[in-house]
Amino acid sequence: MKLRGSTVFITGANRGIGLAFARQARDFGAAKVYAGMRNTAGFAEPGLIPVQIDVTDPALIARAASQATDVTILVNNAGIGTAVENALDAGVEEVSRNMFEVNYYGVIRVTKAFVPVLAKSSESAIINVLSIASWLPVPFLTPYSASKAAAWSYTNHVRLALKDQNTAVLGLHVSFVDTDLTKGIDIPKSDPNDVARQTYEALEADKSEILADPQTRGVKASLSADVPSYINPSQSF
Repeated sequence: MKLRGSTVFITGANRGIGLAFARQARDFGAAKVYAGMRNTAGFAEPGLIPVQIDVTDPALIARAASQATDVTILVNNAGIGTAVENALDAGVEEVSRNMFEVNYYGVIRVTKAFVPVLAKSSESAIINVLSIASWLPVPFLTPYSASKAAAWSYTNHVRLALKDQNTAVLGLHVSFVDTDLTKGIDIPKSDPNDVARQTYEALEADKSEILADPQTRGVKASLSADVPSYINPSQSF
């Protein structure tokens, strides 16, 4: 599917990788780019249309879908991350609930709201921003990892559900990206603009999955090994 002439809606587009997706869509020649965010006050970016949306609020999601009735590409990017000590942390259950509300249920809510909009186009697409953490245990990201693993599974299921509608579904798997969310983590990080560009190129090449960095490609390649990265993650970075 070509970006040029399309109409794109990105959740969590006020900063980080979401803003990179919005800017790259504009630079790829999208006819219109909706930048979804919880608070639109003060947002001013040439060529981007701010739209209020909170992926935990069904009413705001429905209102956003009713405002953006010409969308042909949906980017489910909005997400949160909170660190814990490990899988046995006293707060892991509560933190997990918060992660799932945004990172998993949020994807479901927004997808279901926009599917009728996407159905109006002869060609449409959904991009879900996933994570290397779907496959790789990172102790301090236990709740985040679980929510992204769930989102990966949903991505694969919704791809099948939308096949007859001719809505393509692309899963983006990526390691740490250089955004506010990863500030202070001393580990190799990808440029968000490069990740967004690669993802759009993968969409235009009709791919169903994009592995955006060497670490993610290495972990994915290990999944069928006798000792995959999710069993022995120590060599993944």
